[in-house]
Amino acid sequence: MGRALLGGILGSEWCTPNEVRIVETFAPAHDSIAAAFPGVEIAAVPGPADGTVIAVKPADTEAVAAAVARAGGGTVLSVAAGVSIQQLETAVGPGVAVVRCMPNTPALVGEGASAICAGTSADHSTLDWAEELLSSVGIVVRIDESAIDAVTGLSGSGPAYVFLIAEALIEAGVLAGLPRPTSEALAIQTLVGSATLLRDDPRSAAELRAAVTSPGGTTAAGLRVLEHRGVRAALLDAVIGARDRSIAMSDRS
Repeated sequence: MGRALLGGILGSEWCTPNEVRIVETFAPAHDSIAAAFPGVEIAAVPGPADGTVIAVKPADTEAVAAAVARAGGGTVLSVAAGVSIQQLETAVGPGVAVVRCMPNTPALVGEGASAICAGTSADHSTLDWAEELLSSVGIVVRIDESAIDAVTGLSGSGPAYVFLIAEALIEAGVLAGLPRPTSEALAIQTLVGSATLLRDDPRSAAELRAAVTSPGGTTAAGLRVLEHRGVRAALLDAVIGARDRSIAMSDRS
């Protein structure tokens, strides 16, 4: 997630490479980051900064947050799943502003969806900073931390659900007789076009679905199969399952 966010931020020109410092201690990752993001400083330990984005494994987050605070890393923006604001604030100590974020990987292409929630020392300017940074790679919503697990289940894990649907549509096109390259092109553009229409058209998802579903037509027949096979229920269960796993990871179940 950290690589996707960095790529999106630099790609949007929200900041320049020489304004960013990456802390990476794993040598192969160090070399890979240097090759992917020329001009970005790569250090072995945190240093002074106006703000620091923590994008490490959840198990390492608290130790990294404490090191950032000791180094004067400024506001802490954490994208780690399952690490609560209370855990982060305990790690950084009193007076350090903390923002918890749940982004998703489409940030890499400037189409991310992020939710942020504020710690007890974070004020409006802190949230404005986090929102400005994340807005460079997509949309941002402000939530209470109590909703973060639901966000994780929906938009945090959501790209994987969409990619699975894409895989299935591509295979279906091949099964129906299309060459694979043709099926891939049509399936991917159908998803891109449908998502763009859903975002830009004032009608709801249900209204747009109804608009392309003629009584007794081919789309109605296909939708009947999807409902019969429980696709809607499966997606509901996927979001709830991911939410519940997020709760379990944060030991708040």
